[in-house]
Amino acid sequence: MFYHIFYPLHVYFFPFNVFKYITFRAGAAIFTSLLLSLFIAPLLIKKLKQWHIGQQIREDGPPTHMKKAGTPTMGGLIILVSLVISTFLWARLDNRFTIIILLSTLWLGLLGFLDDYLKLIKKRSRGLMARYKLFGQSILALIIVIYLFYYPANSEYVTQLNIPYLKDFFINFGLLYVFFAILLVVGSSNAVNLTDGLDGLAVGSILIVAMTYALMAYLAGHAKFSGYLGIVPVPGAGELSIFLSAMAGAGLGFLWFNSYPAEVFMGDTGSLFLGGTIGIVALLIKQELLLLIVGGIFVVEALSVILQVASFKLRGKRVLKMAPLHHHFELIGWSEPKVVIRFWIVGIILALIALSALKLR
Repeated sequence: MFYHIFYPLHVYFFPFNVFKYITFRAGAAIFTSLLLSLFIAPLLIKKLKQWHIGQQIREDGPPTHMKKAGTPTMGGLIILVSLVISTFLWARLDNRFTIIILLSTLWLGLLGFLDDYLKLIKKRSRGLMARYKLFGQSILALIIVIYLFYYPANSEYVTQLNIPYLKDFFINFGLLYVFFAILLVVGSSNAVNLTDGLDGLAVGSILIVAMTYALMAYLAGHAKFSGYLGIVPVPGAGELSIFLSAMAGAGLGFLWFNSYPAEVFMGDTGSLFLGGTIGIVALLIKQELLLLIVGGIFVVEALSVILQVASFKLRGKRVLKMAPLHHHFELIGWSEPKVVIRFWIVGIILALIALSALKLR
């Protein structure tokens, strides 16, 4: 919004020319969402306590988690509100990527909110049924893919996947790309949800992924940088870096209250939209496979659950003491903060490995 108000005035007051630059607006988006989340969080936590909206702890979970029972949840609203307001203020609202990602955020946030609402307020233990969540996520991904088919930012690469570390090497999936795109969005959304089991783990990992993809979106939207680095050029995608910067700022503010011992949990209200929108950004800037590296923590967490369930059903044995993987490390003696910090370290290493693909081709 500020771009549309102040930038046209730069002919009268030249300092307003700064609103033209994505880097300035991305930095401003970080600080705006950070301050908003720090302001909103105490107010929402107080209300959640008054309304007795607290976390329900699984009886078969780690014994140390029983003390978390009753901790306010649905805190994902803190991130959601801060992120949307900051993006609305600092992004270009005439950019189609801004519109797509904001609508996607609101849709996935609504799905997560309904799930938490049914579980915590209506006391339905299963919340929103899994098939309805999957349907909502899949429909969103399908609509976005169909839109990109008809209105591609770069028609040459619509159904192609860029292989990291291989220069100018693409695999054309054809119509199968539709199924891949749905799997990416649904998978990333639910993988973050599975990772959200320890204080600060999911949001800290999302911070790393968001800032990495903010850089990738900026480069993809910049004609000179994308050409020099050999990545798929996506005109207009730079505005996504403002959304991702706002996500990082809001997440950082939320982490202040979600760090061990957590004062609030994000719930599905936060995890579903955070993971899903990261997957959508990967689709929009044509860096789908890079997400497997940058978001490696989420990939491994999801695979650990799949492997555990498959092994138990096929062999009657578990391969881990408990799934997802972070609980396994808890049960072998790692403290919760140690698990979280070590996972963050791995996440940073994976992000650096992914960014090295910009030059190592």
